Amino acid sequence: PEHSFDLQAFKIVYIAPMKALVQEVVKNFSSRLSAYNITVRELSGDSSLTRQQISETQLLVTTPEKWDIVTRQGEGRAYTQLVKLVIVDEIHLLHDDRGPVLESIVSRTIRQVESTQEPVRIVGLSATLPNYQDVATFLRVDPKKGMYFFDHSYRPVPLQSQYIGITERNAFKRFQLQNQICYEKALGQRKRSTPNQMLIFVHSRAECGKTAKALRDLALENDELTHFCRENGATQEILSEELSTVKNTDLKEVLSYGFAVHHAGMCRSDRELVEDLFADR
Repeated sequence: PEHSFDLQAFKIVYIAPMKALVQEVVKNFSSRLSAYNITVRELSGDSSLTRQQISETQLLVTTPEKWDIVTRQGEGRAYTQLVKLVIVDEIHLLHDDRGPVLESIVSRTIRQVESTQEPVRIVGLSATLPNYQDVATFLRVDPKKGMYFFDHSYRPVPLQSQYIGITERNAFKRFQLQNQICYEKALGQRKRSTPNQMLIFVHSRAECGKTAKALRDLALENDELTHFCRENGATQEILSEELSTVKNTDLKEVLSYGFAVHHAGMCRSDRELVEDLFADR
């Protein structure tokens, strides 16, 4: 048929910075590409694939470190030669501690193109990259044909930004104040006519648990917990049922109150539970 293609003739590599993101991309693309019989699999520290599985997979979703190891080893050459497209998500991480790994992956891919004369397309994605022209140059992109910049007008939901300055010097008091402000913002979203769910980003894994517990304590203290999870309601019943399977101690402490934590240090079953509960509202 006119639109058919040989599934054995190509591979696509999608590089995402975190295992949690890798799993999300696998789920997303598995459902979107199933109509084309394209197999999507995860290749990360959480899951190793056999050679047979790799040969049957068209879209490999992986982390920079894992793909760096694969492309360094001679064993992977049989299927790295089949790669026609490399997508690097969150490419602004070039400026991060892991930047050198991304640099070596890009350089190795460009070197492969030069030595084999077989074209490989490299796509870099980022939502926070002010100097995208520089990165485009590094990726050997033709700025007239291959560089795209999307401003806020393309967002499906308009973005509002608000900056709150905190001048408190004492570390403990500053943490308390940040949590108080965060709680007030969260409560405001829950009190709307259609209450919103929220993602709250913090600086470290340890802070995830501390912040979730602080928000729960403030809700209990102010007798406002019903805004987050109605007592004896269906949601609380579901959350209490799920508690028996939870391994992370921080998550165990806050889940039945309508709060959760999510970071790469948690076991996979806990991360997936939080993702599923958040998606199911």
